Amino acid sequence: MVRKAKLSDARFIYTLVGEFARRGLLLPRSLNSIYEHIRDFWVYEEEGKVVGCAALQVIWEDLAEIRSLAVKEDRQGEGIGRELVEACLREAKELGVGRVFSLTYAREFFERMGFSPVEKSSLPHKVWGDCVNCVKFPECDETAVIIDLRKLPPAAVVEEKTAVKS
Repeated sequence: MVRKAKLSDARFIYTLVGEFARRGLLLPRSLNSIYEHIRDFWVYEEEGKVVGCAALQVIWEDLAEIRSLAVKEDRQGEGIGRELVEACLREAKELGVGRVFSLTYAREFFERMGFSPVEKSSLPHKVWGDCVNCVKFPECDETAVIIDLRKLPPAAVVEEKTAVKS
């Protein structure tokens, strides 16, 4: 089930994101950062265990980023990532965010969800705050993808497709 993260989920999120960060697939997040941004996170919980997470971080008045999307390796391909992204998009729409982007190695996954590739240089400079601390900067090999929620029919994003509890 997808739900908003609670403080008690922070260590599970930290461990999950850390597994992918060690392989160079996500930016690492400190435990402190996760606690500070816990309200940005959604988790997928099953039988009391967090098996996936994603964060929606508002960047500016009409722009947000999906960050730290991770699903336990043995649970990938089951639609958990899709449910997490859908929860982030619904929340973005409810907040009045017009566009949502992500920097990712999973371009095809995001494209199946309606995102389109975009030049990284088209994103505001504020986005690059984390990038300058990345070991891959300035030779980033992630793809920037974006979706314009203003161009989607209202039901396409807000429709309740998963069991979301806040």
